[in-house]
Amino acid sequence: MTLQFLIVVGGSFVGTKAAQQLAANFHGRFRVLLIEKNSHFQHLFAFPRFSSAVSVKTQKAFIPYPGVFDTSPRGSVDVVQARVTSVTRDRVQLDRKVFLNDQHMDTIPYLYLVIATGTTLVAPSNMPSSEKLESVNYLQEHARRVKQSSNIVIIGGGAVGVQMATDIKELYPNKSVTLVHSRQLLMNKFHHKLHEIVEKSCADLSIKMVLGSRVKLPTNGYPTDGDFYVNLEDGSRIPSDMAIVCTGQIPQSDILRSLSPESIDASGFIRMAKTLQISNPKYPNVFAIGDVAMTGAHKAARPGGRQAEIVAKNIQHHMSGEPLEEYAPRSPPAIRLTLGINKGVSFRNPPIGSYEPVVEHGEDGQLDMNIDRVWARRGGGADSML
Repeated sequence: MTLQFLIVVGGSFVGTKAAQQLAANFHGRFRVLLIEKNSHFQHLFAFPRFSSAVSVKTQKAFIPYPGVFDTSPRGSVDVVQARVTSVTRDRVQLDRKVFLNDQHMDTIPYLYLVIATGTTLVAPSNMPSSEKLESVNYLQEHARRVKQSSNIVIIGGGAVGVQMATDIKELYPNKSVTLVHSRQLLMNKFHHKLHEIVEKSCADLSIKMVLGSRVKLPTNGYPTDGDFYVNLEDGSRIPSDMAIVCTGQIPQSDILRSLSPESIDASGFIRMAKTLQISNPKYPNVFAIGDVAMTGAHKAARPGGRQAEIVAKNIQHHMSGEPLEEYAPRSPPAIRLTLGINKGVSFRNPPIGSYEPVVEHGEDGQLDMNIDRVWARRGGGADSML
């Protein structure tokens, strides 16, 4: 019997949501296959905190994939650990053989393909290893280095940099923490009032800020022990014994180059039709969602989840010869940002017709960011070391 796969590549929040939607819509008709290079689902939102705090349950930031699909119809989603190296109009090529349908195979046919590979960042925002044990060890070692260091420089004033700076300074008030950002405004993709909120939080915690200055990153990275300087392009330098890089989202779109290189823009993001199909009309069965895709939406889990719902519907429409739905962002960019262990802010840019952002402050944070609740909600099971 010929395999009839609907394939999702990428198993983060958006990719798993797409697989769940496809399983709900097509159970009993087609098999859904999630291909993911990492051994476990990674709760990325915990990484800034877990790479700074030594007394958290680090292993629970990595959740076994079978449990993630506990709420999907039984047996409706297959998960394989592999890296997709290239794509044709009806097959994906893997970097290894996987056991599927009672056979070992490294080339898998598909009816429809959903690319949800996202972007990658420098560790500790992303893990240097695809295996759970090595990733847990990395985060724990990074947190130990934070604890042992005295002069820490955080490079990059986006969400990860802000959260790491405020976490570290609240955990260790006596440390020198400097936040360096190349723009004059922190969180510069949002309304300027978010910068003002973050700036005040940093001032309250005695975090030093260097704005409007770009760092000259060393080719081989910063030393991992001893004192050194973080050099800026304006010639100034900051004494440090630990530098943490929190810049540069790199879209993971290379798998599409073998099929449709013209669908990738100069920055590496996938060009899209409004239907969430890739821009090249020769491949109507290839979709892309989430951070890797140029959908016009803010790069975040919530808009990605809605894109996953529309993709599942549009695959059904395409199969039935019906018009496809178009995706358009519904709301302005928004974020939930921690500003230390206990404090945080929910911030939404002004809606159309308004000049004021929507701001809600909170003081209900937990050191472990409620990781037990996340673990249980995503089906982690009884053994956190699995």
